[in-house]
Amino acid sequence: MNDYKAVIFDVDGTLLNTREGILASVSATLEDLGMRPLEKGEEKFFIGPPIQRSLKEVYGLSDEKAQEFANEFRAMYSRHEFLFRASVYDGIIDLMKNIKAAGLKNAVATYKREDYALDIVTHFGLAEHSEVIHGADNFNKLTKSDIIKLCISEMGLESSQCVMVGDSDNDAIGAAGIGCPFIGVTYGFGFEKASDVNEFENIGVAATPAEILDIVLGRK
Repeated sequence: MNDYKAVIFDVDGTLLNTREGILASVSATLEDLGMRPLEKGEEKFFIGPPIQRSLKEVYGLSDEKAQEFANEFRAMYSRHEFLFRASVYDGIIDLMKNIKAAGLKNAVATYKREDYALDIVTHFGLAEHSEVIHGADNFNKLTKSDIIKLCISEMGLESSQCVMVGDSDNDAIGAAGIGCPFIGVTYGFGFEKASDVNEFENIGVAATPAEILDIVLGRK
């Protein structure tokens, strides 16, 4: 059995399927600002990574324009009609309960702005199972490594005692940056198969939430 003390979760594509609400909010913001709608295949860039980065990659916006758009998007997304247009992945609540029953802590580290992260995690009943919740600042100055590190520090643990769970390269790179073991999930938005996860350092690949605890406890 591994001697981990906590499991840290990403939100989008790991705890929650937030695809519908995020894309509806992006589309509404694009329309309000008179910008072309997303084309087929571009949607994936807007679920998970900081929206400023996505706007620069897809629309070629400057840093200043990307931040202006991000501010508009976040104002739009903060409406409950968009923010709460999501669902908890099957098995997540049981997973978090079982992690606590095994004597470990749950935490949340997400690129969502922290106030929105708190709102959505609370709304879907995940906050009550979480020891610590941290998200991004408004200008995305914090990296994913920074956000994960905030969780670890607040729990009074070391990076090696925690496991980061996420569905994307952002999560894998963020965990690696501070020496935190990583589990990649393939049921979310980013990684589609085990080979995608295996491009990054990891301690396991989970196709379902139930498999995450098996990996953490060394049963898989």
